[in-house]
Amino acid sequence: MGQQRRVDLAGAAHLELVSGVVQLRPEDAMVEAMLRGWRAQQAARGLREDTITARERLVRRFVDFTNEYPWAWVPGHVDEWSLSLTGEKHLAPSTIRSYQGGLRLFSEFLIDGRYGWAVACEDAFGTHPVAICHEWNTIAHLNDYEGSPEARPFTREEIQRFLDYADDQVDRAVRAKRKGALAAYRDATLFKVIYGWGLRRTETSKLDLVDFGRNAAAPQFGRYGTLNVRYGKAKRGQPPRRRNVLSVMDWAVEAVADYVENVRPRFGCEDHPALWVTERGGRIKPAEINARFVAYRDALKLPKELVVHSVRHSYVTHLTEDGVDRRFIQSQVGHECDSSTAVYTHVSSDFMNTALLKALTPALAGEHTMTGKDCR
Repeated sequence: MGQQRRVDLAGAAHLELVSGVVQLRPEDAMVEAMLRGWRAQQAARGLREDTITARERLVRRFVDFTNEYPWAWVPGHVDEWSLSLTGEKHLAPSTIRSYQGGLRLFSEFLIDGRYGWAVACEDAFGTHPVAICHEWNTIAHLNDYEGSPEARPFTREEIQRFLDYADDQVDRAVRAKRKGALAAYRDATLFKVIYGWGLRRTETSKLDLVDFGRNAAAPQFGRYGTLNVRYGKAKRGQPPRRRNVLSVMDWAVEAVADYVENVRPRFGCEDHPALWVTERGGRIKPAEINARFVAYRDALKLPKELVVHSVRHSYVTHLTEDGVDRRFIQSQVGHECDSSTAVYTHVSSDFMNTALLKALTPALAGEHTMTGKDCR
């Protein structure tokens, strides 16, 4: 048997450590090598640069907090750090869990025998890193949605008022012959698309003209029968998830078709791929969508609990009230499990009462029959 060949995994200690060089501060040099290795390992897995950078920044903050090196970390350090995030910085549980998750990934990378960091630390400092994040000192992910409990969808009357107001801004700009009519028309259509296809704000901002396509099962919608969402919400550290959303609201299809064919060309951006372009020839940003939304919401004196994401919630709720199959809605909005869709659903009391009556009818009918027999 020949000697087994060592596999050079991206991020391995022997690839990052410089042999034969005496370091003035060997501990600091080891930490920097670890972070370089972790960066290389994540890059090899295809993770996004901004995700990798944010995780590295998090680890550096933890080093500063503990005033210890990674091979001296113990679970108690995570306890103290989590307590400070809760008691001093008052961060949301979802944020703290995200930080703990990033720290767990770094710790698991260091103790993974394939990368050799534990052996390198043992050789250099006589000790080695251990697992520091456990079930008993981290926050469990118990819910798919941890947003503000005050957040809610629009009622049908509210969404109608909001979309009507957006259309009114176009008419006012045109009548006043002032600049901004094209932008107002674009934004009115944009909000209709968020509602009509149940999109997130970022997903909407990154749509391109080519993302619309035909659906053989719905030829009446022409080239707008389906929407390919290429920048769906990603799992942590992973690339965006894609999904196809089928068109179901004919009025929304008519609105976007009119915008694409009659309004967008007037921006003068024929070569730009974006669906939503600005008057300066760029792509609209999520922050700009939010600013316009807030302006319209406040002008209508609607509750501040309504945010851009409430429009997406409304899509789920209103389709549910209309009797659309729950699994279809789940697929449309890109939820992996039904519990996520359930949290998004806030059906009206009228719908609940109708559903209750439908559920009770068989029982009531049976009770009536039984009573009749007893009378006889």
